[in-house]
Amino acid sequence: QVQLVESGGGLVQPGGSLRLSCAGSGTKSGSISSINRVGWYRQAPGKERELVAHITDAGTTNYATTMKGRFTISRDNVENIVYLQMNNLKPEDTAVYYCYRLLWGVQYWGQGTQVTVSS
Repeated sequence: QVQLVESGGGLVQPGGSLRLSCAGSGTKSGSISSINRVGWYRQAPGKERELVAHITDAGTTNYATTMKGRFTISRDNVENIVYLQMNNLKPEDTAVYYCYRLLWGVQYWGQGTQVTVSS
């Protein structure tokens, strides 16, 4: 059974930083295929869910254009944790951030963690 548990959200001032974590269980693929990946989406009120970043099991990363240079995704394959380091946060980054795992064509989601950027 796949489970994803996010943590690290909260309230931060503009220009500040947060690091989100996503701890996975039952998520290992036993492969370095780029088909499988783990990453983050976010959803702001009244908006569609959008991709933030992902990292494949082969280690390739991909970022949404607006997050490049500010956000960094990384993974600890031993502890099975994915991190999203977010720097220079802006009010428009306010959203619920969801961890997801794409494993052999099946997508799994965490419950989400709220990030609020406000002074």
